[in-house]
This record gives sequence, C-alpha cells and structure tokens, in this order.
Amino acid sequence: MASLNVGNLGEYLREQRRNAQLSLRQLADAAGVSNPYLSQIERGLRKPSAEVLQQVAKALRISAETLYVRAGILDAERDRDEVETRAVILADPTLTERQKQVLLQIYESFRKENGFEIARAGGADEDSQAAQEARAREARQSREAHGTDDAQDTADAGPRTADGRDAGPRQAAG
Repeated sequence: MASLNVGNLGEYLREQRRNAQLSLRQLADAAGVSNPYLSQIERGLRKPSAEVLQQVAKALRISAETLYVRAGILDAERDRDEVETRAVILADPTLTERQKQVLLQIYESFRKENGFEIARAGGADEDSQAAQEARAREARQSREAHGTDDAQDTADAGPRTADGRDAGPRQAAG
C-alpha cells in the first residue's frame, strides 16, 4: 500500500502512546477503534478522520487540535500559535480540568475580541461546553451554599444582563 503524507502524524501518535505507557491494543480499545486500523495510522498507511483523531486524542489526554494540524486538517501556519497555546494549557499538570477549561475560554474570548477566529475542526466546541458546564456547577453550588434558589434569585433581583448577571439597581416605577 502506498504511504500517504501522514507519517509525521503516525510517528507523533506512536511517541505519545509510548509516553502514556499504552500498548497499541490498549489505545485502540480506549479510543474505540480497531487495533489494525490504529497500527496503519501509526505506520502512515491510513489518514484518519477528524472524529477518529478526536477519539485518539481523548484516550491519550492530548490536544485534538495538535493531531488535526499534524494530519493536515488544520492549516499549520495559521493555527500553530493558537494550537500550541491550547496544548500547553491542556498539558499543565498543576491546573485542574476546570481551571484549564476556564483558562481556554478566556483565551478564546480575547482572540475573538482581537479579531482572530478560533480554528475548530468538525465544528466541535467541547472546551467551551465544558467551561459552561463548570460555570453552571459553580453557580449551583454557590446558590446551595448560600441557601438561595433560582426562584428567589430572579424574583428579588433587579435587571439582568444576557448572561444572567446583575445589571444594577431596579428603577422605581413611577
């Protein structure tokens, strides 16, 4: 079989798998792909889809965007800085998962504010979704800790912004 231009991806995957101390079979099982298929990817004989790369990245606990760039799905030059920054944040062992997701969301918002669109393969936005879920959990825990509930919060509250924050004091009707 002729080798596609995915050798760099295969070598990188093999290196990441070995660093994670996983056998080919263990990674294939964790990613939900067949052992022979994963072996062909590592040898540069197959070009996996973005979905397969996302599953493999999740199993290896690495950035899917890094794999997308190596596979040629994302433009390496244009997206390299963003991908590297995200990869460094995700790889930092001193941060909790929630902290990583919140930091990524802040980073993305600054990029958007400065006119840079965030590169996303396949339209998946798991990081923002995870950050939103973390914020919702935090808000729920805060309400529980302070003995308030949603009905009480909204009934007595003044005007709210679109994201639910307090927009200031109520104006007297008159």
